[in-house]
Amino acid sequence: MSEAKGGRSAQLKHTGLRPGWTTGACATAATTAAYTALLTGDFPDPVSITLPKGQTPAFALAVEELDGERATVGVVKDAGDDPDVTHGALVRATVRRLPPGSGVVFRAGPGVGTVTRPGLPLDVGEPAINPMPRQMMRDHIARVAADHGATGDVEITVSVDHGEEIARSTWNGRLGILGGLSILGTTGVVVPYSCSAWIDSIRRGVDVARAAGHTHVAGCTGSTSEKTVVAEYGLPEIALLDMGDFAGAVLKYVRRHPVDRLTVCGGFAKLSKLAAGHLDLHSARSQVDKEFLAELARQGGADAALTAEVADANTGLAALQLCAAAGVPLGDLVAVAARDQALSVLRGAPVAVDVICIDRAGAVVGRSGVH
Repeated sequence: MSEAKGGRSAQLKHTGLRPGWTTGACATAATTAAYTALLTGDFPDPVSITLPKGQTPAFALAVEELDGERATVGVVKDAGDDPDVTHGALVRATVRRLPPGSGVVFRAGPGVGTVTRPGLPLDVGEPAINPMPRQMMRDHIARVAADHGATGDVEITVSVDHGEEIARSTWNGRLGILGGLSILGTTGVVVPYSCSAWIDSIRRGVDVARAAGHTHVAGCTGSTSEKTVVAEYGLPEIALLDMGDFAGAVLKYVRRHPVDRLTVCGGFAKLSKLAAGHLDLHSARSQVDKEFLAELARQGGADAALTAEVADANTGLAALQLCAAAGVPLGDLVAVAARDQALSVLRGAPVAVDVICIDRAGAVVGRSGVH
């Protein structure tokens, strides 16, 4: 009998759910095909791209337009079995030649939002194309340019048909992203979340880790936090639990099936929700409580003016940045509060807990001690 496998990939396989592709992956595929056509006159259909973790999906082209110095390709987003509001959306990329030395310039076309408030990983005024999709598009432009002896200096305009309408079903407006959707994705893969199936996979992950003799497991909100705990503690894949938004599911199952130590690692904003007492961290079911963060900041030494600024911050990241500039350790305060919430859910189970908060790039911005 083969050894049981754990970790993120085993959890996904256990759910039986089909993964899909992010808007960032679709935009990268469209960009790659458009630039190839601009240089060669032919559209590669399907077009293959390489994702950050090495997968090489192929995308069929739904739109092909070539007009002198620009080419446009459209790709239909397939979100797999995830109930994603952008499933079936047509993501377009228009690539236009620029003079040598111009680099890669990003523009927001119809249906893609523009950042209008601080606190996001993009500057105000920038198109809402997140850092990883931008890097993926840059990398693929560079590869195509190298293959065809071109400079790789281009303007990429990303658009989404009916994106402004679709965006009304997201939190973009509240975050100050106006005019449409964000182009997202850190891995290029949409991991589908059926609540019951994913919670069952978390339980299986705990069982597999315990059966293999691992006494330290980590509940992670995604692939970036997994990398962080591996770097911090050298944990093997089998000891990594992809808890996604289901922090409560991890804690309740570990309460009944204890391990010696549980590390919870995730983005600062998500873990601020756990710190405030939420066990489901999904954006549709819980929100970052800026008043709660303001009170933590006050307890950590923030004066009245900074406390008010934190309460009025656009995002959790903006609150964190305000406090960091003033020397108030909001990240550590959130990590400690999240650890204490976790311990309350564990109800005295013999499990030591520590919490690590990270930013979008995976840098540690807060940590608790082990308790």
